[in-house]
Amino acid sequence: MAVIPGSLVIEVCVDSVQSAVAAVKAGADRLEICANLGAGGGTTPSFGLLKSIQKVVPDIPLMVMIRPRIGDFLYSKDDIAVMLEDIRVFKDFGNIHGFVVGALTKEGRVDIECMQLIVDEILPLEICFHRAFDMTKDPVQALSDIADIGGISRILTSGHKPKAPDGLPLLKQLFQIRKEVVEDDVWGLTIMPGSGINSKTLPPLLDALLPLGLREVHLSGGKWVSGEMYFKQADMGMGIDQNTEWGVWRTEEDEVRKTKEIAKAVWEKNFSGAEK
Repeated sequence: MAVIPGSLVIEVCVDSVQSAVAAVKAGADRLEICANLGAGGGTTPSFGLLKSIQKVVPDIPLMVMIRPRIGDFLYSKDDIAVMLEDIRVFKDFGNIHGFVVGALTKEGRVDIECMQLIVDEILPLEICFHRAFDMTKDPVQALSDIADIGGISRILTSGHKPKAPDGLPLLKQLFQIRKEVVEDDVWGLTIMPGSGINSKTLPPLLDALLPLGLREVHLSGGKWVSGEMYFKQADMGMGIDQNTEWGVWRTEEDEVRKTKEIAKAVWEKNFSGAEK
């Protein structure tokens, strides 16, 4: 019988110190640290951001995004060199839990050769294959490729849909296939749903996926908020959508807390008295 963890893990992605503090206050169990979260899906954070977050939330596990640019996940030799160097720098600094990465081929398959280089550089730290998974041509093949690479702890996916609640049919299939690949070890290679998860959308996901081995979920709990600039230069932009040009992406403490409370209540209902 598989050992049941103590609770559902809530991972929150953040791109600022303020958001990191808000997420941890609300009960986040783990943070994904990245840059440009609200505009491009997240890229490699600065060294300064990581160090600053470590100072204010020293006891929370941190996963660091390694993505050298926005855009697709087809990487050149130069891109890969940057990614490997970033991994070395962050590892040398220490006190991080792992990395979030992903690379694809032109044909939409997992780039096994590139990922092997990255995995070898990261181990023995944890590795999450991020939502590049949702850009693959065949998710079942992608799952098999990731399992064959070895060393990868989890796959972050919305089930090949923009939002995880809409990708529930594929998520259920992936959980079933994962069980066949890694048998009863729920931590051998986990599927972590992410995108569009909040206090309203989480309950149906839990109902459908907890029996299949769901043990962690990913969310930002964030939104664009108005910045504090009084002066705003008219008709000027820096390459970002005009709707967010003067905004700041922030994690909402209340939303993360509500999601955490729902997760805890459903978990206790399903696993109260289960084997620990």
